Amino acid sequence: MDLRTVAVVTVHLALFVIACRLVVIDIGTHRLPNRIVLPTLAALVVLGGVDAIVTGESTAMIRAAGGMLILGGFYAALRLLSREGMGGGDVKLAALIGLVLGWHSWQALAVGAASAFVLGALFAVSLMMLRRADGSTRIAFGPWMVLGALLGIVMR
Repeated sequence: MDLRTVAVVTVHLALFVIACRLVVIDIGTHRLPNRIVLPTLAALVVLGGVDAIVTGESTAMIRAAGGMLILGGFYAALRLLSREGMGGGDVKLAALIGLVLGWHSWQALAVGAASAFVLGALFAVSLMMLRRADGSTRIAFGPWMVLGALLGIVMR
């Protein structure tokens, strides 16, 4: 295994730990703290830049920047349309996830982004069918975003 592969695996393991922490926090508080999301996003931008410089290949980083802007922008638009839907933490996490998925591939970005909404909707409908929720029930969306991102990476 070469050094780059070890670095990529290490970064993904660290992201998994951070994502698990965010899921637990979001389920408990309906918050995705800036003190976790923003430094993680900044670190990944730097690491992506280092990867591009070391490998001499900027395609993945350009795609990652596009993914960050596309997914972050989409969630920002959703937040603007309905302040009671997406929270600011969801928007920032979407930018982070867009960066990671975009670095992998456009397919990973599409699968991860779509999976979050499908899984979240299935969960919400299940709760409503069980009469444990109605249309006004708040549901943490961060866990579905993280699970969607994981599916995007695995299924790419």
